[in-house]
Amino acid sequence: MAGLVEFARMNGLGNKILVVDMRGRPDKVTPEAAIALNADPQTQFDQIMAIHDPKAHGTDAWIDILNSDGSKAQACGNGTRCVVQALAAETGRKAFTFQTVAGILNAAEHEDGSISVDMGKPVFAWNRIPLSEEFFDTSRIELQIGPIDAPVLHSPSAMSMGNPHAIFWVDKDPMAFDLERFGPLLENHPMFPEKANITLAQVISKESLRTRTWERGAGLTLACGSAACAAAVSAARTGRTGRRVEIDVASSPIRQPLVIEWREDDHVIMTGPAEWEWSGRLDPRTGTFTRDLEPGAQAN
Repeated sequence: MAGLVEFARMNGLGNKILVVDMRGRPDKVTPEAAIALNADPQTQFDQIMAIHDPKAHGTDAWIDILNSDGSKAQACGNGTRCVVQALAAETGRKAFTFQTVAGILNAAEHEDGSISVDMGKPVFAWNRIPLSEEFFDTSRIELQIGPIDAPVLHSPSAMSMGNPHAIFWVDKDPMAFDLERFGPLLENHPMFPEKANITLAQVISKESLRTRTWERGAGLTLACGSAACAAAVSAARTGRTGRRVEIDVASSPIRQPLVIEWREDDHVIMTGPAEWEWSGRLDPRTGTFTRDLEPGAQAN
């Protein structure tokens, strides 16, 4: 099949990622290809991280990010860690600078295999998140779901980590809530003109949170790195925790926390794992793909 490109199926703490190598090509992975890939159980994903030739001096690559519904995403922390691991294995380098729609991201792989991504600075201004209503204090906005006198979820913290987030604070395990039902309603609420990632966050201690996320354009996800950053920053901003926390992602099958530090220079640093699963080749126009033979496998 002409025009195939290499890709890897990976995950970042369970967040399903396709890393697609589009370097040396002028075209992009199409929304139609993304939808087709997501429809196949083998390649079902939360985000596609398409690596393109750099556009800006001093960067290593331009990363085009697609959600599973074919829409564009501005940021994906778990996916960025997967890109770092893939490029580190290819080049032997440990540090990279990427350009995305959300801005410049610096990232590095450590000796223990964990990967840190500088997710940039959080944005709190209502019109830059953006919200459809003006709020002087976005650490607690007026929004609820459920009966007026006994809402199931209410008063979220709103902010942007390059993409819009709403963090709802809950006093029990986030897995106990029907996020699959509430998530689409809140993602598409008129309050969020560009939709939003919806996260339930439980404070475990001054140093830890437990979270679960409905991801904009992807749905119920096993993990979301930018949502973990938003939860950590919002927790510190509202005095619930300090500026460095461990995030237990409740829905992830990988029982390893994300470490989020909101540094004094306002940058948010996320550290966590990435994992290669398998590789193959795909057509970026249609999403048709083939898997590479696994080591030791025999061709038919």
